[in-house]
Amino acid sequence: MSEKKDINVVIDGDIEVVNFNKKSIRRIKFSGEWWYSVIDIVNSLLDKKDEAQDKGAYWRKLKEMLKNEGGNEVVTKCHELKLPASDGQNYLTDCANVESIFRIIQSVPSKKAEPFKKWLAKTGYERLQEYENPELAFKRAIADYISKGYPEEWIKVRMQSISTRNELTKEWDKRDVENHYNDNIKGKEYAILTNVISQNTFGVTTKEHQNIKGLKKQNLRDHMTPIELIFNMLGEQATIDITKEKNAKGFYENLNTAKEGGKTAGIARKAFEESRGINVVSSNNFLKRNINDNLEIENDFKNLIQQNNTKMKDNNIQITEETKENNNFEVNLEKIITTPFKK
Repeated sequence: MSEKKDINVVIDGDIEVVNFNKKSIRRIKFSGEWWYSVIDIVNSLLDKKDEAQDKGAYWRKLKEMLKNEGGNEVVTKCHELKLPASDGQNYLTDCANVESIFRIIQSVPSKKAEPFKKWLAKTGYERLQEYENPELAFKRAIADYISKGYPEEWIKVRMQSISTRNELTKEWDKRDVENHYNDNIKGKEYAILTNVISQNTFGVTTKEHQNIKGLKKQNLRDHMTPIELIFNMLGEQATIDITKEKNAKGFYENLNTAKEGGKTAGIARKAFEESRGINVVSSNNFLKRNINDNLEIENDFKNLIQQNNTKMKDNNIQITEETKENNNFEVNLEKIITTPFKK
């Protein structure tokens, strides 16, 4: 398999509502693929006489049946992910990827099962195309951002940040981060590690960052300014490098490398803020589209990186220009940093 097939441009956290047979099915992008609400799918397969049943109760009974019949693997592969409910609040909901959904619906006695399989295969076709030809995934993601009105230079940085993020999650995949024996954080490992990097990079948690920007359900990274994206990417790239250097295993070792990676970017951020007299964390978001044009950052960011390399030699931490070069995107950092969202 070529190395390019590891490239993944699916944007984690995106939520969509798709329809099968006039029934709404929520899905969320998680770990690079679509995960579907199991309860919604079960409800879409129920006959009219069964629709009066509590959907949650039906799925709970089905889970028990699967466990008793040796299908526990299917159940354990489900993840609790936050999806919006009818009351506007987000709740943890059992979700499964396409492979697991196919196995679950085999256990639901319904005439709609076969039509649903065809529908699911069709909705997953684009995802399969992107896996077989990763260039399509990049083009599709770029086209999506262009259609939403994002500036070209912002899109270039966003694509780089997606690539770095996927490299980080692949590294965690290999390092057994679910090994911790703590039920309180089960299924939340990646979110916790991500939050640790963010907090040490920006000085605020992911939730606090969202609040500063006035975001609710929106993807935080899709509303970061170019400079926020660069520091976010720097924290994750530093974490990748440190994790490899220390060969971190298990959740707690990776937690420590996440802290170190975030602190590396945090040092650079503070030096940048002192040099430019501004705060990197901004309340500006793409929804507002009101980035202050007067806050132009004209110095080449590469000079700042070189300065911080010197300051951090005692910690054996080097921030290099290579951190910013992914997927053949030759990005002019100075231009990116000084480019505001267009009004």
